[in-house]
Amino acid sequence: RPPPRFAGSVQRCRLCMSASVLLEPIQTSSEPRAPRRPAGAVNTAAHTSLHAAAAAANSNAAAATNKTKMFKKFDPAEAVSSRSQVKSSVVRGIRAALVEQYPLIEDVIDEILPKKDISMAKCQNHVNILCAAQEPLFFQQRDGPWYPTLRLVHRRKSCFATSTWQTDAGAIRFVLGGANIMCPGFTSEDGALDHDLPKGSPVVIGAHGKKHAMAVGQVLMGRDAVREVNKGHCVENLHFLGDGLWQAEKLD
Repeated sequence: RPPPRFAGSVQRCRLCMSASVLLEPIQTSSEPRAPRRPAGAVNTAAHTSLHAAAAAANSNAAAATNKTKMFKKFDPAEAVSSRSQVKSSVVRGIRAALVEQYPLIEDVIDEILPKKDISMAKCQNHVNILCAAQEPLFFQQRDGPWYPTLRLVHRRKSCFATSTWQTDAGAIRFVLGGANIMCPGFTSEDGALDHDLPKGSPVVIGAHGKKHAMAVGQVLMGRDAVREVNKGHCVENLHFLGDGLWQAEKLD
């Protein structure tokens, strides 16, 4: 029996006719059509489960879209909903998390993130931006890892050396346009995957022949997978040179 074909990305539920189900098998000529269910004879558990799965898929897709467009058109006047000073106890916890994520930052953490004048800007899509003297230094989404801003990376390049991958020069124009980064950009002769970063971790993106990093993103494939698969997106581009966060030198 041939596998069932699937309709477009959004289909109507056969039971309640709501358009919340992502995919629905289409009957083919080799498959006998199932008899219609009598009116009122609805499998409630299966029906609820079907809609729950569709809602989860839609939610995940929306979250991925929001993350990808995190700072591409970032405007502090519109995106920042509130700003507040961070308590010293909270600052200590953040500093500990940063040292754990970026061990090379430990010796200069007091200079980068002093104990006073630390604020948090809460933005759309559950994004938090950590600032020192109103300068954005790190950002995170929900309770995820902390990502450094490019201005900080440029000043403290050595602190993020073990979290850096390098693309070939051909990838630069795509990355600076906000595109996610594909495996061949790293596996080519001029690319470099010097550090094994697990899926979901922050990564600083450099480019062959360039002194400074051009983007900060999230690893979608570990180093071994990138080399083995060598196709598709392996880094989600969250923050790049020229985007809204780069242009916002201060959040005052």
